[in-house]
Amino acid sequence: MRVREEFSRFAAEYGTHNVVQAKVAQKLIADTPDTPQAVLDLGCGNGTLFSKVTWPLKRFVGVDFSASMLSHHPRTPQTELICGDFNDPALFETLQKASYDRIYSASALQWAHDLDGVFTSIAALHAPLSLAIFTSGTFRSLYETAGLEPILKSADEVMAIAEHRFDARFEIVHYALEFESVRDMLRYIKRSGVSGGRRVLDVAQTKALMREYPLNYLEFEVVFITS
Repeated sequence: MRVREEFSRFAAEYGTHNVVQAKVAQKLIADTPDTPQAVLDLGCGNGTLFSKVTWPLKRFVGVDFSASMLSHHPRTPQTELICGDFNDPALFETLQKASYDRIYSASALQWAHDLDGVFTSIAALHAPLSLAIFTSGTFRSLYETAGLEPILKSADEVMAIAEHRFDARFEIVHYALEFESVRDMLRYIKRSGVSGGRRVLDVAQTKALMREYPLNYLEFEVVFITS
């Protein structure tokens, strides 16, 4: 297992609210050891990972529970988009009707209701994996300053669950994204989707955080699982 650090300055300059998710998708593609022709992307969103693929594809199956997000996903003759939830075993019954050269998931599986169950369903597809899962080191100092418990599983928890289902390699990457103000950080959290739509702080906690947060950046922790 490797641990790596990466720092990015001023998220606002990127003109987007999914800076870290884009970096995660880019790394998944860059680390792919082959050129899979039939690809499954769980939690494909608006196509961030699809846009990073650098080789010709014969088939790309993207799954997301948000029809709105799928409406923004690029469409080609090779793409098949499915509005479905990876928490629903019925989805995998549908997915098992085809075979895949590689299964990707970038920045989505941390919201699995039963991660072991989802991993079991993924393993049943019998395909190599390139998965990235945000873990509890994400927003670590923010939670500590606000006196809150993390809402995500720890990296150790995720890797322990994965080891039961996959013969895989693990890498932990820590990202830091710098902002001009705490207000900009909170705006990023709200708009980026990293918090999964969950309201992390109430009004009083938000005001206290804006006074007391000791850093000029947000922390992110991602476990990469590759087989």
